[in-house]
Amino acid sequence: MQKFRRGLPAVLALAALAAVGLAAFFHGDVIAAQQGAPAGRATVQMTVSAEPRKGDDTPMVNRDDVMANEGRDRDTVANWIPALGDHAGLELLILVDDGSSLDLPSHFTEIRAFMQKQPASTQIAVGYMRFGMVEMRQDFTADRVAAGKALRIPMGIAGANTSPYFTLQDLTKKWPSNFTRPRHEILMITNGIDPNYPGGAGDPYVTEAIGDLQRAGVQVYSIYEPGAGHAGHSFWRINWGQSYLSQLCDETGGESYYIGSAPAVAFAPYLDKLSHQLQHQYLLTFAPKPRAQSGLQPIRISTEAPNVDLVSADKVFVPASSE
Repeated sequence: MQKFRRGLPAVLALAALAAVGLAAFFHGDVIAAQQGAPAGRATVQMTVSAEPRKGDDTPMVNRDDVMANEGRDRDTVANWIPALGDHAGLELLILVDDGSSLDLPSHFTEIRAFMQKQPASTQIAVGYMRFGMVEMRQDFTADRVAAGKALRIPMGIAGANTSPYFTLQDLTKKWPSNFTRPRHEILMITNGIDPNYPGGAGDPYVTEAIGDLQRAGVQVYSIYEPGAGHAGHSFWRINWGQSYLSQLCDETGGESYYIGSAPAVAFAPYLDKLSHQLQHQYLLTFAPKPRAQSGLQPIRISTEAPNVDLVSADKVFVPASSE
């Protein structure tokens, strides 16, 4: 690992601050009350994506059309800012499963083209998931060429990644906050199979990873890529791996891309869709209900605007209230 590992003491200190609600945007960003929030009420920020119900054109969504609900209770929307211009900062981590098939490099040209298309406000990092940890090949950078060169042939050995969900948990503990780039998102390239769980619904490691990502305010997208070894062609394992990825991405506000159990012929259609999604995001600030204890709370973000859906994590970290 590079910067993530070398700066571990400082990162652990940041993680400790986050635990008491002092870390910034990466942790749901508890900030002072803003315009429209009840006086004296803390606010929480999260990233929300807009996507069209029909067609390719995504309508603009105005603040007055946005609703934030905790159960039946409607929260006050304090701010709704398009993630553009000064608010477009994004850290995007491309996370590759080191146990992926050796055919993966055939998609590197598409991935590098995707990197080149991203706006200057986006910084890109490249990491490989191996043995439950992340090997950072390239820290966050605006240098698209350097990020592209960080891609390498995966090990292609069954078991090279003990679990992609262990890796995500390790990652969220070490990813430092950045006020200038409030959006933190991951593109995972993996089969999603968890060798530490026998299969079936309710994988506890998937659930734990989702909780950590929701606390950190990170959205995850994934592209299905077969793994090496027997699990890479086991329909039963593949089916559950894809289900886990769908759950992970859906509950963190991202999306999982795959067509059946076969490897993708091309990544470009998925990457184009992801680019479109990243270009139509908003920073939502709302005032949650006062609570005696900090923790994850269910949240539903919706809109009355026509022909558009809002996509976000289904839970958000809410700090204890001082009221």
